[in-house]
Amino acid sequence: MENAFGQPQNVIVLGGSSDIARAITKKLCTARAHTVVLAGRNQQLLDESAKEAQEYGATKTDTLLFQAEEVAKAGEVVSAAFDKVGENVDLVIIAVGLLGNQRELENDPLGSARMADVNYTWPVAALGEIRRRLVAQGSGRILVISSVASVRVYRDAYLYSGAKAGLDRLCQGIAESLKGTGVTLQLLRPGFVRSKMTTGQKEAPFTTGVNEVAENTMRGLASGDLVIWSPPILKYVAVAMRLMPNQIWQKLMKR
Repeated sequence: MENAFGQPQNVIVLGGSSDIARAITKKLCTARAHTVVLAGRNQQLLDESAKEAQEYGATKTDTLLFQAEEVAKAGEVVSAAFDKVGENVDLVIIAVGLLGNQRELENDPLGSARMADVNYTWPVAALGEIRRRLVAQGSGRILVISSVASVRVYRDAYLYSGAKAGLDRLCQGIAESLKGTGVTLQLLRPGFVRSKMTTGQKEAPFTTGVNEVAENTMRGLASGDLVIWSPPILKYVAVAMRLMPNQIWQKLMKR
C-alpha cells in the first residue's frame, strides 16, 4: 500500500538490472519504497541492484531471472514477482528493452524477431498478467519505459523504434481501459540516455544521464501525467518531429 504521501512502498521492476531502472529504483527507495523485487536476465547485475536498493532504504529485496525472448513464460514471471512481494503491489515498472544494431539485424529474420519479442511482445504479454493482478487488488500503478523514438520511426533504428511505437500506442489503450479500476498506467519517454545500452552510439540532441531520467520520472509519477518526458523539453520537440517532412526527418536521424 502506498504511504500517506502517495509514494509506492512495494515495487516490482521487470528489467531491474538496466541502468535506467537502477537509477529509478534508488530514487524510489530514497522516497520510502521498502519492498523491491527485481527481475532480469543477469543474476550478478540483479544482485548488485538489490544491494543498491538496500543501501538506499529498502528493507526487503528479492530477485528473479527471466529471458524476454521467452514470451510464453511472461505471465509466470509476473506471477512469481507478485508472489515474492507477498502483499499488494503499488508499482510495477517495465524496463525491458534491446537497442540492437539495425544494419546487422534488418536482413536477419531471427534477429528481427528477437527485437520484436524483447521490445514489444514480451512486455505486452507481461502487461496482460500485470493488469489482471492489479485490477483484482483494486489499486496500483504501472510505469512502462518507452522512448522518444516511438514518436516517429526512422530508417536507422526502425526495428527498435517501430517496436517501441507499437508498445507505446498499446499502453495508451491500456491506460484508457484502466479508468475507474483504481489502477493507472504511465509511459516514460526518455531521449538518448548515456548508459550501457547506448555505449558506442553517437549522442543525439538533449542527451541526458540516468540520474536525470530518474529525477524526471519521480516528478512524473507524482504528477500522474500519462506521458513522462525526459528531458521535459522533448514534449515540445516531439511536435516538430511529427510535423517534419519525411525527407528532412530521415536525413536528420541518419547515423
